[in-house]
Amino acid sequence: MHSIRAIDSHTEGEPTRVFLDLGALGAARPVHEWLRAWRTADGGWQIPSELLALVGEPRAAPATVGAIVCPSSRPDHAGGVVFFSSAGALGMCGHGTIGLAATLRHRGHLGEGSHKFETPVGSVTVRLAASAVGSAGGGADDGRIEIDNIESYRYRAQVDVNVGGHTVRGDVAWGGNWFFVVDEQRDLDLARLDSQMAHTVAIRSALERDRVTGADGATIDHIALFGPPIGRDADSRNFVLCPNGAYDRSPCGTGTSAKLACLAADKRLAPGQVWRQESVLGSRFDAWYQPAGPSRIAPTIRGRAWITAETTLFVDPDDPARANGWTEMPT
Repeated sequence: MHSIRAIDSHTEGEPTRVFLDLGALGAARPVHEWLRAWRTADGGWQIPSELLALVGEPRAAPATVGAIVCPSSRPDHAGGVVFFSSAGALGMCGHGTIGLAATLRHRGHLGEGSHKFETPVGSVTVRLAASAVGSAGGGADDGRIEIDNIESYRYRAQVDVNVGGHTVRGDVAWGGNWFFVVDEQRDLDLARLDSQMAHTVAIRSALERDRVTGADGATIDHIALFGPPIGRDADSRNFVLCPNGAYDRSPCGTGTSAKLACLAADKRLAPGQVWRQESVLGSRFDAWYQPAGPSRIAPTIRGRAWITAETTLFVDPDDPARANGWTEMPT
């Protein structure tokens, strides 16, 4: 029976499970070695089902994102991280990075100041505690964590797709993952969860049908609806469909980065101006950006994470859900 140590947290409502030691399921190796081991013939990534099962039912809530802490190939970095959900690998994960930083701080591995981490799609910087004081948006040290995300950009603007006989218009944008960003006039809340899920799933299917992709034919696996806020001091509320079919409980760090890129491209948000993004739960990220060259921005996301458990997971060889997870049980 294998045992795996993990620390659970949630970032503004969205769960992260950080693996400090995968035991028999994997040795410590840098990010690029993990990716090389998972690379498929078509250029994608195929994560072993034994790992995917660690962030899916029955061992985790469907929205859980896993984070493998590993060495970095860059000496000026604090480490590397590979994110994944039950659907497979993620390029970056904003809420997961905040959860990772909170976990490492909880364990005494990360102190105040700036720390760089290597991800599969580039380096990100996290800032803890006192370094957040006096940054854009102000505010004293209250445990919030800032992320300087990878450069983000809008790839295509005003793309129309037919969804159930109606035209849906959105932007294709990169924020560490590929998003279809749709401005909605309707309210986004949990009372309309079923219709919002059906709507975003239908949009994703329409994009696949019409072969609307990100750069180099990349699959657009996140659908982000942005509507009017409920909080008086917020700018927007969103509903984000993730690749595994779960919705994001947080305001989604990479999705907010993609939204900032669209706002910047339309000159609707100035550099350094704070954008307050609500999640469908009402939790909050503060975000802003600086220009990063032609048509690109360097976004910063700020939020909080809370530790919820230190746990040891067991994988029994006799357990039929040890690899595929409960939703893919063999018949």
